[in-house]
Amino acid sequence: MGGSVVWGLVFVLFAGMLNGSFAAPMKHMSGWQWENSWLLFALSGLIIFPWIINFASVPHVVDVYSLASPVTLIKVVLFGVLWGAGATLFGLGISRVGMALGFALILGITASCGSLIPMAILHPEELVLKRGIALLIGTVIMLLGLGFLALAGRTREHDLGAGGSPRSSFMVGLVICIFSGIFSSMINFSFVFGDEVRVHALHAGASSAMAANPIWALTVSGGFISNCVYCVYLLNKNRTWKVFGKGNRTANWLLGFSMGLLWFGGLVFYGMGAASMGSLGNILGWPIFMTLDIMVGLFWGAVGGEWKGASRRALTYNWVGVGVLLLAIVVISVGNAA
Repeated sequence: MGGSVVWGLVFVLFAGMLNGSFAAPMKHMSGWQWENSWLLFALSGLIIFPWIINFASVPHVVDVYSLASPVTLIKVVLFGVLWGAGATLFGLGISRVGMALGFALILGITASCGSLIPMAILHPEELVLKRGIALLIGTVIMLLGLGFLALAGRTREHDLGAGGSPRSSFMVGLVICIFSGIFSSMINFSFVFGDEVRVHALHAGASSAMAANPIWALTVSGGFISNCVYCVYLLNKNRTWKVFGKGNRTANWLLGFSMGLLWFGGLVFYGMGAASMGSLGNILGWPIFMTLDIMVGLFWGAVGGEWKGASRRALTYNWVGVGVLLLAIVVISVGNAA
């Protein structure tokens, strides 16, 4: 195995650890509501860090955008807005079902829909080929895994004696996670329709590992619109603007910005790792990244006590569901590499 592939694997592993950890600081932002924490994450992770890295890594960024057609740029932003709706639902989903279940549910759906939806819309004829069949099989396996995770969540809520109706409470969170996974997969459309921007970045002198940063920055900026609108709505509705000045303000602001740094930093390192691995990026890089992302989310969920007091049956459903999801990711990755 060449040195570049080894370094690529190191970058991908590090990326999965960063991305899987980005929501962990939310539990330590004392005195703040969800909308306060999430708006700060959106500002740092979707605006500040992406554009800093974009201008730092791609020469003549303004010229890159000016050379791209307006239609292409509009499509990238619009798909980013849809992805942003998924990101907002991600935050709401994990706040209801926890990091462990939330990461597994949402990322499992995103991994499947992110490959299957573009193919079904843009290249439906490929659904009957080897790659399409693998994606369909992976999607069926993914649905089976989601079923086990749903059982795990409902059983856990019953074990812990959550307030209200455990079934209805978890089902609301489950529906949120499902829609989050579907909308989050829209980010792939930004790259499909925005490849012209990446080509212009390469011609401007950007490295292959960084050439997609102009698309990333534009896409997540579109996503910021969705997140910001919903957070501002909640801040006005709940009158929580003043909460920004409560609690340990310095620590909370630093934790909020660290969420954005962890999330976007994970994407950057994944891009570097996948590029270093060459053709192995899709075969090994993507499933490793998604798998570690889910496993790290499970780790932080366990550390946060999300499964404390849950029965052995709930834990069994959870681990079976996670195992089936990981199998689905492997099948889907093989299909993408075909």
